[in-house]
Amino acid sequence: MAAPQSKLWYLERINLFKELEEEELEEVNKVAMMRSMDKGKYIYFPEEPSKVVFLLKEGRVKLGTYSEDGKEIIKAILEPGEVFGELAVVGQGKRNDFAQAMDSNVKLCAINKDEMLRLMNLNPRLSLEMTKTIGDRLQRVERRLESLVFKDARNRIIDFIKYTALEKGRRVGDEWLLKHNLTHQDLANLTATSRQTVTIVLNELREKDLIYFDRKSILIHDIDSI
Repeated sequence: MAAPQSKLWYLERINLFKELEEEELEEVNKVAMMRSMDKGKYIYFPEEPSKVVFLLKEGRVKLGTYSEDGKEIIKAILEPGEVFGELAVVGQGKRNDFAQAMDSNVKLCAINKDEMLRLMNLNPRLSLEMTKTIGDRLQRVERRLESLVFKDARNRIIDFIKYTALEKGRRVGDEWLLKHNLTHQDLANLTATSRQTVTIVLNELREKDLIYFDRKSILIHDIDSI
């Protein structure tokens, strides 16, 4: 059986800390608290005080909210290496969404916002990376909002597949491979559509030989054509 990885090993793989030196990572290591969450457990809820920044080490975490009629709206599905709850460091008083573990034994690190601000003040590179992280997250939110306002269900689904492949997939020759663990219902919740519409659009794209998909991946044959 493989030995469990150290907290520092995990911290080295967090995107936010990729430019830090070993001594700087040690400072983060001193204040980061490790946590494990079972599938379905909530890490935080809307309206809770925004006092902690979270670093995802293993598993997936869902960020979302609920509409007035109780429908779940997924804002993002995060993978290992990503940061969430980061608006705590820019003055957010209360959470405006929920964070929920999507897999068994999700592992994360939690850093008190005051400690994170202290580290950022001591390290301009960390402060810059945090600024970029927040900016990238806001750009994705803005892009999704524009898609919701100006595009129909079919194009929202296509846009999501395309941009997610460019951000998280990898190029294989002239094709793009996106590995994922999303159900059709997850895709529907991420694009404000229905599961049936997602299925119809994916099947249509496959019939036109624009994509191939199975339960764990989507292969885009020509990303400029979809």
